[in-house]
Amino acid sequence: MIVTELTRALGIRIPVVQGGMMWVGMPKLVAAVSNAGGLGVLTALAQGSPEDLRRAIRETRQLTRSPFAVNITFLPAMEKPPYQKYAQVIVDEGVKVAETAGGPDAAPIIQYLRQNDVYVIHKCTSIRHAKTAERIGVNMLSVDGFECAGHPGTGDTGGIVLLARAAQELKIPYIASGGFANGRGLASALALGASGVNMGTAFMVVDEAEIHDNVKDTMIKATELDTVHIFSTLHNKARVFKNDVSVEVIKTEQRPGGCEFQDIAHLVSGKRGKTVYETGDIHAGIWSCGISVGLLHKRQSCASFLGELELEAEEILQRNAALVQPRAKL
Repeated sequence: MIVTELTRALGIRIPVVQGGMMWVGMPKLVAAVSNAGGLGVLTALAQGSPEDLRRAIRETRQLTRSPFAVNITFLPAMEKPPYQKYAQVIVDEGVKVAETAGGPDAAPIIQYLRQNDVYVIHKCTSIRHAKTAERIGVNMLSVDGFECAGHPGTGDTGGIVLLARAAQELKIPYIASGGFANGRGLASALALGASGVNMGTAFMVVDEAEIHDNVKDTMIKATELDTVHIFSTLHNKARVFKNDVSVEVIKTEQRPGGCEFQDIAHLVSGKRGKTVYETGDIHAGIWSCGISVGLLHKRQSCASFLGELELEAEEILQRNAALVQPRAKL
């Protein structure tokens, strides 16, 4: 068994967090991750409303007795979600762990959660932002490298350097996010000073993820070259699966004079992305996907996936420990 600050603090067996994912972080998957020894994470905004989140928390509790968390992500939106009400539900329902991500709007919510004894893991994409979150009072950081699905920030720093910098600069524990999908990745993250990993893309293809089989099969066949960045010219870069819609978005951004968000809003709506997962039409909208998709080669249950990951990480750590030999005495 691998014991880290993450497993000790949260009472989980495997140092793996299932990151919050829009339309994916639902009770069935969350409970499966937690039951298998990791930390499942409900996505608050995917539930629809604060009261829907309350129902999802209660449904998840019917499916698992193990710890799970709720994610709240703070991103630019034409209509700001009721973040405080979502946070209030987390506190009211006695959820002990929250994952947060995003900019300045996150600060008061993080402070509210901490005041109510909720353990907060904050996701960030730079050391500067990590230090700010550290000052605000988060318990742990999730350091998100350029390889990740969704929003990698503007620094374009890969995970190896970013995690090594985190080891140099941060005073609180951190986990690694972006590009992790197997035990080898977990072992490498631990070597870079992390207390575990955060994975999203890998959990999209497990049996319990409520995503259409055609999407899962498409991901299994994909390589690490099948993702693209959109919104680069709008300073809100996002990594998504390469399909007809994402290619059209990029072409629109690259036209002479660039584009405004309203020029592509009809292409990138969340409703269209949700349709992909529901119908299996991979070209119906944009959908988040990290380059770790190239590491996925089969569909299996969450318990099987995490069990194999745990065993692989243990074997690699033990094998690497044997590389250290006593120095010969002169």
